[in-house]
Amino acid sequence: MRHTFITGLALLAFCSHIHATEVDIVTNQGTIRVDLKDEAAPKTVANFLRYVDDGFYEGTIFHRVIRGFMVQGGGFTEDLERKDTHKAVAYEGDNGLANNRGTLAMARTQDPNSATSQFFINHVDNAFLNHGARGGAGYAVFAEVITGMEIVDSISAVDTATVGPYQNVPTTAVVIESIQRVN
Repeated sequence: MRHTFITGLALLAFCSHIHATEVDIVTNQGTIRVDLKDEAAPKTVANFLRYVDDGFYEGTIFHRVIRGFMVQGGGFTEDLERKDTHKAVAYEGDNGLANNRGTLAMARTQDPNSATSQFFINHVDNAFLNHGARGGAGYAVFAEVITGMEIVDSISAVDTATVGPYQNVPTTAVVIESIQRVN
């Protein structure tokens, strides 16, 4: 009986380890499924999921799109109104994850501890954004696209313009309709 109980606990631990947290980023261009890197970036993932669970991302846009670099969203409405955010999350960019094509990282200011709700999806490998690449903090990777990279490719190809103080804004809104937990 004891052996069965211990085996059961070991199996449960194994299954919960391989059962990663996934979310669907549902946009007006299609759906992008993302695997969150809970173990490598626990604070960043918890921060992101707080916004997901609050429904914060509904109606936000990818407001900065640079072909051959990245697509950034999660902070502005279609009218380019900045949404109010929670307190910034501590920097976790030294977690061993790289800013490679298809990874998601937190957008921030010059302060490594300033990331709130905005994130970007790397359209190409961006090694210069990795921790230590330029002698300091990089951009904290916390997730990876597992399906829907063709949607990211499509978003990266939209026409952009300068709108007020914002550059590289899609001329036709790329709307995040929702971000939902898959499991």
